Amino acid sequence: MNGQGQIDMVDQIMIVMETAFDPHWGEAWNRRQVSDALILTSTHAILIDSDGQPVIPLGPLAAGFVLSRHAADEEELLLIAVKPEFRGRGLGRKLIRRLKQEASTRKTEKIFLEMREGNPAESLYRSEGFETIGIRKNYYTARDGSRLDAKTFRASIK
Repeated sequence: MNGQGQIDMVDQIMIVMETAFDPHWGEAWNRRQVSDALILTSTHAILIDSDGQPVIPLGPLAAGFVLSRHAADEEELLLIAVKPEFRGRGLGRKLIRRLKQEASTRKTEKIFLEMREGNPAESLYRSEGFETIGIRKNYYTARDGSRLDAKTFRASIK
């Protein structure tokens, strides 16, 4: 991917992220975190439009994205987001399934993710085969100073 394509991808991701994450939880990444992650060959991004189709640089605007990192036979789902106006259309499910497909081509056997306790995406993760494998007590800090547990999930690639 050339530098221009990466800039466009980062722009697309940031546009989704700005509306998809509630600032109270502090889960959104900043532009530098996203661009630094995408420089690494082990980090992968999938962007889809409002119909669930892949977004290419300079193409239609992304309605959602997933970022992941691959190592050995494992993949870590780093971020997943869908713009609020496109929620309820199955785009999060499409992103997870596409991630599983692409991860399998990298010989991935398991996908891991971590999320804050109470994240409404938990039901989606569970329905897509993710199981809780651990809890980190008081791991996250919300903007109001309250502490939240982190849940770690794992799904097998079949």
